[in-house]
Amino acid sequence: MQEEKPVRRGVYILPNLFTTASLFTGFLAMLLAVQGNIEGSALAILFSSLMDGLDGKVARLTNTASEFGIQYDSLADLVAFGVAPAFTSWMWVLEGYGKLGIGVAFLYVACTALRLARFNVCVTTVSKKFFVGLPCPAAGCAVAMFILFSSYLPSWLEARTPFLGLVVTFVMALLMVSRVRYFSFKEYGFLKTHAF
Repeated sequence: MQEEKPVRRGVYILPNLFTTASLFTGFLAMLLAVQGNIEGSALAILFSSLMDGLDGKVARLTNTASEFGIQYDSLADLVAFGVAPAFTSWMWVLEGYGKLGIGVAFLYVACTALRLARFNVCVTTVSKKFFVGLPCPAAGCAVAMFILFSSYLPSWLEARTPFLGLVVTFVMALLMVSRVRYFSFKEYGFLKTHAF
């Protein structure tokens, strides 16, 4: 029987670097929103989702997945796809709704936290083919994409853009904590480990 070679400690840092990049761009999205660069903030959230996708893929390819990595990824996701989209949406249109806007923005953050907590608890008991509830990166990207494409809405919808922003944020929050199943595509990966 052939012994498996231990993975060098430096390799474990690699997926965590992608997670840190995702966390940083989530933080950057909030800074850009404060400066009034809402489109830049939305782009930062999209870039964060790219980094989030790569950290898990790199961990699986290098066989360096760990409990620490799972928890760190969830904390980064809460910032990048919970706090950042909610804050960006609030700075963009929700502020105009006063307490209702604050309530919807906070609901989005709370639902992201609940979604991540449920995922972490059920990660070993649920089929990898499906996600239960909309994954928070997808929800964050939906909010970001709506912001980016809102300028292309028909002219008769322009006056309703703030209301549509409120609805999109609210619906994405509810979808995250719903029991709806979404394909994960994890078992249909295009990149697989091969012996050199």
